[in-house]
Amino acid sequence: MTCDPPTWDKTGLMYQAKIDQLRVQVYASNEELGRAAARIAAHVLEDAIRSKGHANLVLATGNSQLTFLAALRDLPIDWSSVNIFHMDEYIGLQPHHPARFDRFLRKHLLDYITPKAFYPVLPHDVDAPQACQDYEALLRRYPIDLCVLGIGENGHLAFNDPPYADFADPAWVKIVRLDEASRRQQVGEGHFASLAVVPIEAVTLTIPALLVAKRILAVVPENRKAEIVYRCMSESITPALPASILRRANHATLYLDEDSARIMLEKGLL
Repeated sequence: MTCDPPTWDKTGLMYQAKIDQLRVQVYASNEELGRAAARIAAHVLEDAIRSKGHANLVLATGNSQLTFLAALRDLPIDWSSVNIFHMDEYIGLQPHHPARFDRFLRKHLLDYITPKAFYPVLPHDVDAPQACQDYEALLRRYPIDLCVLGIGENGHLAFNDPPYADFADPAWVKIVRLDEASRRQQVGEGHFASLAVVPIEAVTLTIPALLVAKRILAVVPENRKAEIVYRCMSESITPALPASILRRANHATLYLDEDSARIMLEKGLL
């Protein structure tokens, strides 16, 4: 496992702690959180490129990732040596639908850089079962050096929703039916006009596929995440709270801002 870079990368750091095996850092703002996580991400990618000539990166999408992606694209990373993957995609959306996650990544990162390759999890010309098989083969061919993920408002990781998340899933990529809370979050973030038009199925990397990455950064700002972050960090480790499994990952760091850490700070957990 690579080590954190020097302390100058932690500007704005307010609190840090360890909850079970998970490192937790709280920053003064969403922007400072994003910059700090991006600097660590760049360090991990550069370390992988130096050691083997390329790096493999899995990225999350969603509004909570915006400050991180904005900071990441401005760093001097050798993107020509980085393969980029992402972790979930709706089934049934047309290729140019603005809510597709591959389009989100293009808009907020890929349009600014030129990676070695970008692999959409569900290409528009491949059916979902075949896409699952193909993507699992890719992930096994290109072991992931860094996975940057978020935590959903219902505690999901990727689209592994409660209570159906499986910590020992034998598959690395699968089709899932989306929890209503996940679908409502997409409406709340402005990606769909109403719940009725949010797809009910998606392809997702499973929790074992996410956790197998050599390094994990969980980027989780914003007040709307405060309750679920507190529950995942204070209650039992259970599929009912999928992100609670991060507490068993000694290769993971949870990045919070003062808003998302609010309840943890109030309750003295940090």
